[in-house]
Amino acid sequence: MIRPSISSDIDTILQLIDQGRQKMIAEGNTHQWVNGYPSHEMIENDIACGRSYMVESDADGEPLATFVLMSGPDPTYGRIDDGEWLNDEPYYVIHRIASSAKARGVMRQVVAYALTKTANIRIDTHADNHTMQAVLGRLGFRRCGIIYLTNGAERVAFQLTSATT
Repeated sequence: MIRPSISSDIDTILQLIDQGRQKMIAEGNTHQWVNGYPSHEMIENDIACGRSYMVESDADGEPLATFVLMSGPDPTYGRIDDGEWLNDEPYYVIHRIASSAKARGVMRQVVAYALTKTANIRIDTHADNHTMQAVLGRLGFRRCGIIYLTNGAERVAFQLTSATT
């Protein structure tokens, strides 16, 4: 089950993000989600803006994952190097997805949910996040190039359109 996050979810969201961070570190991705990112304030803002979501177990409502889904344009996607976007149509962006160790198939659920809102999804990840890149490939996302965060850090950008699924 996917539902909008509420302010009482903040501690759970931060725990899920920490679990996601630990998984990334264990897989050799030590440069993503560092220096307090994402912050408590960022999570609060995501909730206040209505773009934060929780994935819960259908069986018992246990929190399994969290993610942000927001409509574009995303300013960091304005410049793309070493490639190009599949199209310039309106899109949604998935950000800050993290899941518990118990969760399986969360990205597939999140993408299916996003596709109920848009035919165009963009996402980015760190070059060291090989697990996420593999999952995105299995779900039909295409690597489009390199984008730059506001701090100048590079991220590998992907896009999925209804035409590519």
